[in-house]
Amino acid sequence: MDLVVFDLDGTLLNAESKISDYTHKVLNKLANAGVAYTVATGRTLHGAHAVVSGSGFHLPHIIKNGVLIWNPASGDYSRQCLLTQEEIATVLLAFTNAGVSPFVHTFEPNEHHGVYHAPVMRDYERKLAQFIERERGSPLQPLSAMPPKAPIANFSGLGQQEAIDAIVAQIAQEEHLIAYGGPAFEGQNLYWLDVHHCDGNKGAAVLELKRDIGADRIICFGDSDNDLSMFEIADECYAPENAKPELKAVATEIIGHHDDDGIARFLESRFKV
Repeated sequence: MDLVVFDLDGTLLNAESKISDYTHKVLNKLANAGVAYTVATGRTLHGAHAVVSGSGFHLPHIIKNGVLIWNPASGDYSRQCLLTQEEIATVLLAFTNAGVSPFVHTFEPNEHHGVYHAPVMRDYERKLAQFIERERGSPLQPLSAMPPKAPIANFSGLGQQEAIDAIVAQIAQEEHLIAYGGPAFEGQNLYWLDVHHCDGNKGAAVLELKRDIGADRIICFGDSDNDLSMFEIADECYAPENAKPELKAVATEIIGHHDDDGIARFLESRFKV
């Protein structure tokens, strides 16, 4: 059995960060044909569920870049790669040194996903906060409200490219941490950032899911740095035309642009649906 794994933003989703009607129809054809597929995304559970709901994603979802695996059938989590207190202190220092305010994502008792942020925000951070609040359906909390020693899944942030690059460089020196970053908005010098435990990567999570469901082969689709780990373990890996050069260099094949239903059109041909 093949297990097909999709990254979302820049890959399966269009420029409006949605599954197009065409792609939705193709996914339902795959489901009816018995093809096993799921998602591996840097998004939170709320953010992923908001866009894949109704498109046949019944297998466990890999979220937060592989930090967590959530089973929609049971509501349980089979994978949790959380940060230690020492790692948390290291990440906070890196953000402070770069002058970037972190969004702190927790995984608290009763499977509560909290997001906390300092009360003073720049305009672009307010926009990110509003986006997070919309996808969660609940407000962010101030850092002062975060429970002491709350289990932390990851840190995210938004800032000037130089500041984000400085954090990525500092985190790269830490054995058990990994950081991803990239352009946030076209035409602006704003970059996003995500930091979490190095074991919380898409490749490790995909291998775990492959074992759990008894799949034989992995076919994956992705466009950015956080997809490289699953490209490394996949039997087939495909990059859309808009993917970063690093992904294109190691892809089995480069396929159509994400905003032209490139993945869906490839799937129709690949699986003859």
